Parts: sequence; structure tokens; C-alpha cells
Amino acid sequence: MTFIEQLHAAERQNGSLLCVGLDPDPGKFPTHFQGDASKIYDFCAAIVDATADLVIAFKPQIAYFAAHRAEAQLEQLMAHMRRTAPQVPVILDAKRGDIGATAEQYAIEAFERYGADAVTLSPFMGFDSVQPYLKYHGKGAFLLCRTSNPGGDDFQAQRLASVPGAPLLYEHIAGLAQGPWNLNGQLGLVVGATYPAEIARVRAVAPSVPLLIPGVGAQGGDALATVKAGWRAEQGQTLAPIVVNSSRAILYASAGADFAAAARGEALSTRALLRAAQS
Repeated sequence: MTFIEQLHAAERQNGSLLCVGLDPDPGKFPTHFQGDASKIYDFCAAIVDATADLVIAFKPQIAYFAAHRAEAQLEQLMAHMRRTAPQVPVILDAKRGDIGATAEQYAIEAFERYGADAVTLSPFMGFDSVQPYLKYHGKGAFLLCRTSNPGGDDFQAQRLASVPGAPLLYEHIAGLAQGPWNLNGQLGLVVGATYPAEIARVRAVAPSVPLLIPGVGAQGGDALATVKAGWRAEQGQTLAPIVVNSSRAILYASAGADFAAAARGEALSTRALLRAAQS
């Protein structure tokens, strides 16, 4: 299956719009693992095993592994997810953005070394920074569009006077992902849950691309507003998936030995909240 097909299948099988972000911070690990970077794989694998039947995707953030020299543990975790939860697509959150031969190497890293199903990218160096990833048939790429951080306004909310209609920059990116850049139907967009009005605007500009929506949970995004703004269906069938990410609220639901069970409980609650918003 292509990445888009994987998302649709996972949404149906697990009844979920929830993505669990895997951002392992040893300083926040449960007491018996705390401060031990060698336990990153063990911690993340336990979270995966506890939530694999509740999610539409997993999203490991590469910096949390690289900062602790844990790339080998990330490879081990990716293999574990493919083996134990093959129905759940994995989005490598790398936010790469370079051109030419360097972009080709980053694409190899994401899709060949780690075996990700999709990757997050910065589009601000133009289409030739995205194109190498699209050479991997069936893989996905989410372009940063309207991010959840306050500083996103510095660029994303600026008008482009040189473009017909003078769209805001994030609207222009959404239009490119919906249209001329989306050669093989592989592109999606990253839109923060803290800006539901902008989610709705992106969905209007890009009605058929999947949206990766971080910011629900610890970052304060409103789950109900997020789903209402971004999820669209006809006759009960999702038109374009939304992937609503929660990381810290699930990962660190407990500091005790029951951390995986607590993570499952938080994931169940969040999934139920998102499902209720679909009605």
C-alpha cells in the first residue's frame, strides 16, 4: 500500500485519528529508567506495544534520538514497529530541507536507513528540496505549512504580493501541496492544532491532502476544534486523513512502573475525544 492508503487503513482498523509522537527524553522517563539514555528503545517500544491498536500513526522525532547518540536504538525501534505493528504507518519527524545531492542523502536516511513510511520536510528551499523524496514510490512527505509555535507568524502569516491573489505564505504552500508539487499524490501538510481557523483555511485550499496536526495535549491544542476544522467525510468515508499528534501527554502519563498502562489510558481518552468530534 501507499502511505495514503496505509493511513486510511489504519484509521478504519483502529478507529482512530490519533498519532503518538515518540519524543524520548531520558530526563522525563519513569523512575526506574530516569536519566538512562540506553533505555530509549525499551521505553519507546513499551509505548508502541501499549498503543498500537489505538493509533493512526506513530511519529518518532529524530532529534530526541540523535541528541543521545541513539540512532541505533531508533533503527531498532523502527524494526520493532514494522514487526509488531505493521498496520500502523510511521512518520519520521525530521523536518529536513536541503537541495540536490544532500536532499537525496536525507531521503536515503529516512526511507532506506530507517524504513519510514513518511517524513516531515521544510519546503522553504523550493520544490527541488522536496523532489528527491517523491522518487520513493508510495512514500509520503509532510510539508511544514502553518506550525503551532508563536514564531510561525514571522514568515508563515506574511502575504506574498508577487503571487496572484496575494495569499499568505502558508496558504501558498497549501496550494502547492494540493496542486503542482503533488506529482504522485504523496504530499501532506503540517498544521498546528493551536490554530484551528488556519487548519480550516488550509483544508479549504488543500481539500484532498492529509494533514499532520501536532499540538494536542501538552501544547494546549483543542481536539474538538481541530477535528471540526480539518476532518472531512462523505457518507461516512474520510476524504483526506488527519493525523492528530500527541506526544508528552501520552509518553509521560505516569512516572511509575505503570507508565505503559498509563500511556494506553491517555491514548484511549484522546482517541475517544477525537472520535466524538467526528460525529
